[in-house]
Amino acid sequence: MEDIFIKNVDMEKSENLERHRTDGFSSAKSLVVRRGAPFRISLQLEGRPFNPKTDSLRVKIMLGRLYVIMPITFCRRVSSSRWGAYIDPENLDLQSPSIFISSPASASVGHYGFQLCVFSQGSQQARTYGKFILLCNPWCPKDSVHIPFEDQKEEYVQNDSGLLFMGTTMNIVSRPWSFDQYEPGVLETCLNLLQVSPQHQKSRRLDYLNRKNPVYISRVVSAMINSEDDRGVLKGNWSGDFKDGANPSMWTGSGDILSQWAQSGYSPVKYGQCWVFAAVMCTVMRVLGIPCRVVTNFNSAHDTNDNLVIEEYYSEKGEKLEHSKDSIWNFHVWVECWMTRRDIGGEMDGWQVLDPTPQQRSGGVFCCGPSPVKAIKDRRIDLLYDIPFVYAEVNADVHTVIMSKGRVLSRNKDTERVGSLICTKAVGFPRLQKITGDYKYIKSPTSTLTSRSSAMSDDSTLRRGSSKGVFVFLNLDKAPVAGEPIGFTVKVINKQKVAKTMKLHLNAQAKEYNHSPSDTFWEMQGIITLAPMEVKTLTQQILPAQYEDVVGDNLINLAVVLEDKDSHERVLASEEFNIASPQLNIQITDEDSVVPNKEQTAVVTFTNPFSHMVSGVLTVAGAGLIQGKIHFRMLPLRPRGKVEQCITFTPGMVGTKMLQASLSLTNVNSTIRGFKMVFVNRV
Repeated sequence: MEDIFIKNVDMEKSENLERHRTDGFSSAKSLVVRRGAPFRISLQLEGRPFNPKTDSLRVKIMLGRLYVIMPITFCRRVSSSRWGAYIDPENLDLQSPSIFISSPASASVGHYGFQLCVFSQGSQQARTYGKFILLCNPWCPKDSVHIPFEDQKEEYVQNDSGLLFMGTTMNIVSRPWSFDQYEPGVLETCLNLLQVSPQHQKSRRLDYLNRKNPVYISRVVSAMINSEDDRGVLKGNWSGDFKDGANPSMWTGSGDILSQWAQSGYSPVKYGQCWVFAAVMCTVMRVLGIPCRVVTNFNSAHDTNDNLVIEEYYSEKGEKLEHSKDSIWNFHVWVECWMTRRDIGGEMDGWQVLDPTPQQRSGGVFCCGPSPVKAIKDRRIDLLYDIPFVYAEVNADVHTVIMSKGRVLSRNKDTERVGSLICTKAVGFPRLQKITGDYKYIKSPTSTLTSRSSAMSDDSTLRRGSSKGVFVFLNLDKAPVAGEPIGFTVKVINKQKVAKTMKLHLNAQAKEYNHSPSDTFWEMQGIITLAPMEVKTLTQQILPAQYEDVVGDNLINLAVVLEDKDSHERVLASEEFNIASPQLNIQITDEDSVVPNKEQTAVVTFTNPFSHMVSGVLTVAGAGLIQGKIHFRMLPLRPRGKVEQCITFTPGMVGTKMLQASLSLTNVNSTIRGFKMVFVNRV
């Protein structure tokens, strides 16, 4: 009988990528498919046609040294729990048969190889090799990362851009970020991250076996994003000194970071802070097929002694002091991933908190989670993983203490400040979605009113303080904007039927989102006399020339302390806020006719809000729109002056993409940003 040979294997790339919703990975060298769904390959035979009566096919699937060998049948029914392969008997081409390979919905994520063998009358006649990458499958109901709604899959798996929320609740900053999961080399780097991990180095077999479980994968990735215990992606730095690396504020996407890490031989990239760690982890999880979103917790507590109390200290002049290891970050950014939790019970399925920022060890390693959001809400500290730590981040009480020469002068408690707003990007829209109620039970309007009135005698909020007879309120006139005066009022109420003379101290300090403030840059002192039961309101301003040189991308801690000259009792009110930067305006010239492979034009506009001339470098980027980045040097621009920069871009794929621009000013500690969502239509 004439021999049979395999001349070629066609991986049917375009068909499989579309069917598996992996067409964004078309630049990958290997075919990219999702588990729990069949993919098709076609053989081109030589010698003679395939004879189903005398010939048979087998396929060997390999992941590292793990493998499974199975016959290729003529039955299309395959199990969702094990590997299978079949030829469709209704469309059988004997010279070029098509083979469907089906993976279980719980197959391990990784880079696979396969070997096809043709047997004729018991003897092997021909064999060939191939490769494919297998990812999790949120579209498969039996996959443990299945998420129910199509728009959620588009947002949390396929979307290659998003918004990170920063600043303060009064002045929320929407920072554009490019996740870059479809950029060349990013997929391979994310898979290599698993290979570089200590778990893989310790036992490759065990690591491959465990990669079927998103709980395991997410813990490995959470640890590998930071470099504290391994050859992780990012080195954290909160010192303010970034001269031997990049200022974390300068990153605009994950692609540059992951590429730099891979090209350096997996040496940590310098530097990251919480939003960078979280955004890069979001990229890796979306690449691996696990639904992921970036979440911001405003006024996030770091409770080092597990007592659910954060103490903040002030001097009698209103200066915030660094006396405690506990701290409150104005914002902290982590991710949530969607998965079932068979390890702890089905009621904990859904969103899970994972935090790659190195703060505290979990199982001896700097990682955090996955902590079920439902468990955090119900304080189920008996469950895995790290629920007490995350619970404190959103629920701790704040004790504000005024000190003088080591002596406590007054103490107030705030039960509402920590975790005051938890949010993420809305599905399908470039705006904020509040998810605070997923993490904690929010008081009804009636109970909130009660707590606010009782706070007049017992608690204090950010802007309010009280002593035995005097109340003080600190209120900003509006959200501060760069280049404009910061206007605020101090309202003082004498609740007693005796006159009072009060010493007034006002103090403003610049601060980073996660640090105690630096030295005072603005202060004012005075005397207030209050008649019995009198209410007095003072108006104040901090001028741009007084804050521009010290604030930039930083925040301001503003505090007022009143001291009763007779009793020496003190009362404090404080507010921490950021100053909104101006936005770069981006306009597309012909917005409705943007299609792939056709050059388009956009105009970026900047108006100088500062009281002095500025210059800088404008950087424009956009995954799927621009290859790499475009840089322009901006000449000195006078106060209130306007400059326009025309740019061209050529979209590479259909869908909604983000064009983003950032202007790094050379003589101001500030970066001005802007973004424009671009819908690329099919031709």
